[in-house]
Amino acid sequence: MRLSTNMIFDQQVRGISDSQSSWLKVGEQLSSGRRVNNPSDDPIAASRSVVLAQTQAQSSQYSLARTFATQGLSMEENTLTGVTSTIQDAQTLIVNGSTGTLSDDDRGSIATQLEGLRSQLLNLANSKDGNGRYIFAGYKTDSAPFVDNGSGAVTYAGGSDAITQKVDTSRTMTVGHTGDDIFMSITGNAKKEPDGSASETNIFNMLDSAIAALKTPLADADDAAKKTFQDAMDKTNRGLGNALNNVLTVRSEIGTQLSELSTLDGQGGNRDVILSSEMSDLVDTDYTSAISSYTMQQTALQASYKTFTDMSKMSLFQLNA
Repeated sequence: MRLSTNMIFDQQVRGISDSQSSWLKVGEQLSSGRRVNNPSDDPIAASRSVVLAQTQAQSSQYSLARTFATQGLSMEENTLTGVTSTIQDAQTLIVNGSTGTLSDDDRGSIATQLEGLRSQLLNLANSKDGNGRYIFAGYKTDSAPFVDNGSGAVTYAGGSDAITQKVDTSRTMTVGHTGDDIFMSITGNAKKEPDGSASETNIFNMLDSAIAALKTPLADADDAAKKTFQDAMDKTNRGLGNALNNVLTVRSEIGTQLSELSTLDGQGGNRDVILSSEMSDLVDTDYTSAISSYTMQQTALQASYKTFTDMSKMSLFQLNA
């Protein structure tokens, strides 16, 4: 078989080009830290990495959702701690105000204190978060959930649905209770009235009833008026007990949810580590192997250069001479 100078030249150029391409490819892997920079590098690994990346993105979204949920529930729990304390203070005043030895002035003083607690409770019910959104308004977070209807009574004007958040693949939880569920509701096992009728559910109405009773003079009142007063105080006391139990039930639910969120965060963190490890195995550079390959490819390229240089000094004519 006869070989021309051009054929040998082309063969040497292709050899150099192939060696240089392999050397540069390994160099790119070393500089980028990725074994798969293009789908053509490893189609199967590239395809699996796309699926893994989508799973990682979803996991990151759930992690962010849990962060927001934790912040919202923590804000709600902090506010309800104040609500609990206020109701307990009101209960103490109701018990003190029911004492038959108090004067009208004493009862009036207690009524004034209850009015202060009522205002404090209303302020807590209309609490806002760091973004200026009302905590207990459901999805109507741009307006105060509790308003004075003009006659001194407080009514709920917030949303009817609690705020929910999907915090994991198959877990959706309530992250924002409505004010109606907290300040206008009682538990199913609440104490009923002595006559069997339903208990008052509006905590503001409870306090208003006691305040009105305490402001009514009893110095020269007959037994019927005194009984009316005592009945009103007892009803408020039962109502506040029911309201407190309801708030504590909500707080218990929040505590359980915060604990669950912490558990989900731990599981999510472990899942992220596993996904990152799988992604690394698929597309990241094995530096030990890559450095060895880089050195070998560099040596092969240098050998190709030397061979080409040596061959370029000769010709088939010189070989035949």
